[in-house]
Amino acid sequence: MKKRFLSIALMMAMSASLIACSSQAEAPAETTAAGTEAADTEAASEAGEEAAADTADGDLITVGYAQVGAESDWRTANTESFKSTFTEENGYKLIFDDAQQKQENQIKAIRSFIQQDVDYIVVAPVVETGWETVLEEAKEAGIPVILSDRQMQVSDDSLYECWVGGNFIKEGETCGNWLADYLESQGRADEDINIVTIQGTIGASAQIGRTEGFGNILEQHPNWHMLDMQSGDFTQAKGQEVMESFLKSYDDIDVVVCENDNSAFGAIDAIKAAGKTCGPDGDIIVVGFDSVKAAFESMIAGDMNATFECNPLHGPRVDEIIQKLEAGEEVEKIQYVDEGYFDTTMDLESILETRAY
Repeated sequence: MKKRFLSIALMMAMSASLIACSSQAEAPAETTAAGTEAADTEAASEAGEEAAADTADGDLITVGYAQVGAESDWRTANTESFKSTFTEENGYKLIFDDAQQKQENQIKAIRSFIQQDVDYIVVAPVVETGWETVLEEAKEAGIPVILSDRQMQVSDDSLYECWVGGNFIKEGETCGNWLADYLESQGRADEDINIVTIQGTIGASAQIGRTEGFGNILEQHPNWHMLDMQSGDFTQAKGQEVMESFLKSYDDIDVVVCENDNSAFGAIDAIKAAGKTCGPDGDIIVVGFDSVKAAFESMIAGDMNATFECNPLHGPRVDEIIQKLEAGEEVEKIQYVDEGYFDTTMDLESILETRAY
């Protein structure tokens, strides 16, 4: 925002210089002098208008957002949160890039943001590793980097200002604790429980945290057996494909843990296609993560048992962080968003009416 001031000042100085030179020049004829004065006045006016336009644009804080992609309902809500927050009305210019779930595309986007001399860079990294070089480039350019949703593993955490997102390990543990309580309520606490997991994109923070968190609770229950884990890449299509494979390999699945809601929808499609049932009254317990609106609809329909929230509305929190940085204030390195869980014992229709995503 402050980077345009020098060019504006130079432009105004050049305009003033043109006027001064013209007024001091000796006019060979009255008509020529009048024409020169009119031309100089017009040039000064145009320069002033350009400077005013640059000043108005310079008042905006430019933010480049390197988004993972559009692989899920959660991601769509996350994108909308940023687009609705970082508007000109709110004092921002947002440059948005969809990386289509490819790290190389995100790195290209970050370098493009650096070349465009943005004020801040926000990244939702597709995976945790491989960012050191491009973050060093941003640091050398003096551009603060804020991480959203997923984290990065770097040797120097001064390469980014802070991270905003869900506590993925806690989400996984909450899921495991919910399952223990649910099985107890069903009189199945001491039964052997066979579980499969449709993981997210391998190496993504959400996948790592949710797998670890659920695994922490799994270890507390020797009668729980993890039959298999495969990546569904957080998509419905891949979730269905993985569940189809599980159903062919194992005929005694009790629970499928899906590391996002969209992969759960795919799992449900596969379960039904195989002639089995799912949900509270079905053969297989289905749980997911994110708590998007479609998950509520699935629970209301009786297909899904529970969903564990991962709040996608990061835009306002990142806005708050940027405003603090603009004011020269320090910000906390790790910032978790508020999250909960929802299951079929709740008044889901009433909750759904109030959901923003």
